[in-house]
Amino acid sequence: MGTTIFGKVATTSLDYAHPRRPLPVRLFNRVARARWRPLYAEHLLDRARRATGLSDLGDEWILEPLRVLVESINEEANLHPLGRLIQARRIEGLLAAHLRTRAALAAHPRIRDEKIERIIVIAGLQRTGTTTLHRLIAADRRIRAMHSWEALSPVPFPGDSHKGDSCRDKAKRAQKMFGYLSPDFFAVHPIEYDAPEEDILLLDHCFMSQSWEALLRVPSYAKWLESQDHERAYRYLEDVLKLMVRGGQETSWVIKSPHHAEYLDVVLEVFPQAHVVLTHRDPLVATPSFLSMVAHGWGLSSDVIDTGEIASHWVAKIERMMRRVLAVREAADPARFIDVSYDDLVQNPIDELVRIYERAGIEFDEGARKSAEATSRANPQHRYGRHRYDLERFGLSRDALDERLGFYRQRPVK
Repeated sequence: MGTTIFGKVATTSLDYAHPRRPLPVRLFNRVARARWRPLYAEHLLDRARRATGLSDLGDEWILEPLRVLVESINEEANLHPLGRLIQARRIEGLLAAHLRTRAALAAHPRIRDEKIERIIVIAGLQRTGTTTLHRLIAADRRIRAMHSWEALSPVPFPGDSHKGDSCRDKAKRAQKMFGYLSPDFFAVHPIEYDAPEEDILLLDHCFMSQSWEALLRVPSYAKWLESQDHERAYRYLEDVLKLMVRGGQETSWVIKSPHHAEYLDVVLEVFPQAHVVLTHRDPLVATPSFLSMVAHGWGLSSDVIDTGEIASHWVAKIERMMRRVLAVREAADPARFIDVSYDDLVQNPIDELVRIYERAGIEFDEGARKSAEATSRANPQHRYGRHRYDLERFGLSRDALDERLGFYRQRPVK
């Protein structure tokens, strides 16, 4: 088990079967286990409607993914009592955010007519430097990015200023609680309330995202999700991005999520002006790092962490994502893609930024340089602890993994 210093992990644990549990959590789970009951989609929606005073979900198409997800959680996720409570509150919060967003869009219908002039989409696979690159670009005041607190509600809470003071406070409390409940996961992928964050959290409002299978055992939901048309979810994302800058001066966006790699054809359809940045790293290194992240994520809400199942599911998923990226790329305009090597990004971040900005048609001025350099200094590696991972802990060998993902390793970065 990873050791901790003042509540932070010095090194993450490799004992995934026994997640670190604060004593109050262990006691709560022990007492509440006999009171377990399933989640009900309609009950969660009713609570969100009462909390917001709103009822309109739009055309209500999100009810199907919501119900598929909830059924999968009930039947497959093996949640402990606190995990059930966490997921119930998470779903209620997402429904509330969706209701508030739909109400704002209904009140300002002309928002949909606005244009996003430029958008950089970082669509590299997991653990390939996407977070680092995202934060470096988002540091530029001229380029808009979504921050963690905004995912709770893209529109301010009632009574809030445009700065979303109550929402920020709520996100700050959530960050502290998350770090307390799972310091190992926080060391792997910190979610800081005021930092740029993956816009997959906005797709969560529609219950159409990979984030659920990265944090929970939900195989039937994951299989269902792969068979769906994702255009409506991405149209919602487009609407939210426009809503977040209404009346503002921002004309450029940067968004990022490995989720985009799986549905890159939809991304290019919804955002025809996008420049897609694909980050690259040896999958024999990136994959075990991500599998470890998933194992720590499962441990937040469950006592049952099957590393073999995690490996089987996610190696297949990563292969699917890689093949879909290559297929979409071959059929699309090559000028829309920018390749970034993980090693180059780590060693020469400013050079990589200059190249990305040039391709995206944005001047890389002195302000952008200084902001990127300051962000790099403020986010040193291992800030919340050193992440340890081992391919063999997931029942895999380098040869077996290379057999599945070698087609990607052998393809040179353009």
